[in-house]
Amino acid sequence: MALVPSHCSVQSNKASISAAFSSFSGQKLRQCARLSGITVSSSALRLRISCLASSAISADSSVKAKANLKDFLHISDFDKATIMKILDRATEVKALLKSGDRTFQPFKGKTMVMIFAKPSMRTRVSFESGFTLLGGHAIYLGPDDIQMGKREETRDVARVLSRYNDIIMARVFAHQDILDLAKYANVAVINGLTDYNHPCQIMADALTIIEHIGRLEGTKVVYVGDGNNIVHSWLLLASVIPFHFVCVCPKGFEPDENTVEKARKAGISKIEITNDPKDAVRGADVVYTDVWASMGQKEEAAYRRQVFKGFQVDKSLMNLAGPQAFFMHCLPAERGVEVTDEVIEAPNSIVFPQAENRLHAQNAIMLYLLGK
Repeated sequence: MALVPSHCSVQSNKASISAAFSSFSGQKLRQCARLSGITVSSSALRLRISCLASSAISADSSVKAKANLKDFLHISDFDKATIMKILDRATEVKALLKSGDRTFQPFKGKTMVMIFAKPSMRTRVSFESGFTLLGGHAIYLGPDDIQMGKREETRDVARVLSRYNDIIMARVFAHQDILDLAKYANVAVINGLTDYNHPCQIMADALTIIEHIGRLEGTKVVYVGDGNNIVHSWLLLASVIPFHFVCVCPKGFEPDENTVEKARKAGISKIEITNDPKDAVRGADVVYTDVWASMGQKEEAAYRRQVFKGFQVDKSLMNLAGPQAFFMHCLPAERGVEVTDEVIEAPNSIVFPQAENRLHAQNAIMLYLLGK
C-alpha cells in the first residue's frame, strides 16, 4: 500500500507507521512534497499524512486475520494447559481484587459490548463489574436494543460492533448466533451462554472446585437433572481434563448424543449417563443441579415437574453422596423444586462462592483473549 512517495514510504503496521511519521521534521515534510511536485504547507502536509496513517492503521485492523484471533466459544477449543493457565490467572487476579488493590488496570481505554438476547443477572453483573474493575468500560445491549437476526443480520451486527469495541460478549438462544458472531467479528467473541453450552459457567465451576477440593482432576462430579447446556459444557471440559463425570437424568432428557460421544472418544475422562440418582451420587465429590425448565422452556414446567420427580436434590440424596460431597448450582434456583432449601443453605453448599467466581473466571478469560 503506497501512502506517500517512495522516498518517504512506510510500512502498514501500527508500530512502523507511528515511528515513521513521528520521525518527520518540518524540513523533511517539505522535501517529500517537493519530490512529488506538491506545493503545500508543512501543517497541511502533516495533516494529510496523519490522515493517511490513520487510514492505514484502520485498514490494517479491519483485515486482521481471524485465524490468529482467539474466541471463547467452547471449552474444548482449548487444550488442558491453556484451560489451567486461565484458571491459575483467575486465582491470581481474584486474590489481587480481594486485597483491595485497584492498580491493576489492563483494560484501561478498552470497551466491551455485551449482547443479551436472554436477560441475566449474574452474566451481566459479573461481566460488567469485572471489566470495570480492571479499568474498562462495558456497554449493555438488551433484547430490544438489537433484535439480532431479526432487525439486523448477525453478520452486520458483528462487523459494526467490531469497529467500536475491543471485545464482544453475547448471551443468546441459538448456538448458531454465537458462531456467526465469531465468524464475522474482527475482535474476540465470548460465549456468555447459548442453548447448547455455557462455557463461562463451567470455568467458574472448575475454579470453585479447585478452591474447595484442591484439584479438579480425578474428582467425581455428578449432575442431577436435565441434560442441558450446562451438561454439554461439563462434557466438553471432560474431553480436555480428566475427571469422572456423571449425568443422571430422566429417560428422554439425556444430553446431546454427539457431545457425549465426543467426550467419550477423547478418552480423557470417565463419562456416565444414567437414570438412577441414588446410585449415581454415591462417592461424589460434587453434586450439581440446575433448574428443570430453562428460559424458553417455561411452558413445559408443569410437565417437567412430573417427569423429574425423584430427581430433586434433597438431604437424603446428599447423605447418599457422603460427607465429602459439596453441593453446586449455577443459579437461579427454584427452591423446593430441583433442590430443597436445606441443601442450598447447608454448610457444604458452595453455591455462592461458585456465583462469585463467574466474575473471576471471566476476568481471566478476557485477559487471555486480549493478550494481557
